[in-house]
Amino acid sequence: MQRWRGYESVPAGWGRSVVTIGVFDGVHRGHQEVIGLAVKQARERGLQSVVVTFDPHPAEVVRPGSHPAVLTEPARQAELIEALGADALCVVPFTPDFSRLSPEAFGHDVLVEHLHAAEVVVGENFRFGHRAAGDVALLTELGRRFGFTVTTPPLVTTDDTVFSSTYIRACVAAGDVAAAATALGRPHRLEGVVVRGDRRGQELGFPTANLLPGRHVAVPADGIYAAWCQRRGQAHMAAVSIGTNPTFAGRERRVEAYLLDFEGDLYGERVALDFVAQLREQRTYDGVEPLVAQIRQDVAQVRRVLDR
Repeated sequence: MQRWRGYESVPAGWGRSVVTIGVFDGVHRGHQEVIGLAVKQARERGLQSVVVTFDPHPAEVVRPGSHPAVLTEPARQAELIEALGADALCVVPFTPDFSRLSPEAFGHDVLVEHLHAAEVVVGENFRFGHRAAGDVALLTELGRRFGFTVTTPPLVTTDDTVFSSTYIRACVAAGDVAAAATALGRPHRLEGVVVRGDRRGQELGFPTANLLPGRHVAVPADGIYAAWCQRRGQAHMAAVSIGTNPTFAGRERRVEAYLLDFEGDLYGERVALDFVAQLREQRTYDGVEPLVAQIRQDVAQVRRVLDR
């Protein structure tokens, strides 16, 4: 898959293409439907498929300080889009100047002049241009004017719930990682570098990897989780604690993973946690012994959950 930073970077001689546009944070099942259809249409027409997305999130530029929690960081997002078969990924820097482009200018300058769109595939709720003034109806009108067609697959839903990034963020924030996984089509992933903590887990007999997540990422609610830790191409069972360690009067919110059946030093490594289920909420214990007893129960439950 070719990767471009900015639509001005489209190589000379790039032919006509089928384009899909969106923030695509999460690359969830709804996004997969849209991107998959663009790839399918391109192959049937003998054209190239291009996925257009934006960095930073448009909300951060339009309303500074309102950046939503990130479900997939850029590198992971690109991997997921490539796995769907896209021929090219164009990441457009979302600047104040770009945000002021009118829908007509966006249609002509981005879709026609640079990407040579023959077809544009977007969701039913797609908006574009300055102040999100453009919708699917306007895009269709621009297509008639500029020579491209517009295709809109239906929204992906289950039990009257529309799978959206907003919905998934709410699930993650509530600790319902199972519901988030259903909407994503895979477990919610949290990536980061392992840093040194208080080494309290080592003293308790359950050494943990203290994960430092990236800025703005969607961290699940405080609690204990069953997860898979992805490291160097291998998956390890993990009991993950998110919270402030109230038993020890902690104040800093941390993500700590105890890897089952693992020995070694993870400091400085970048790992990923794929969350499968929330086991319980965070609790305060009257001393070390009841805490260790609970950790043993948690580890056993993690093994049962992940063995399934």
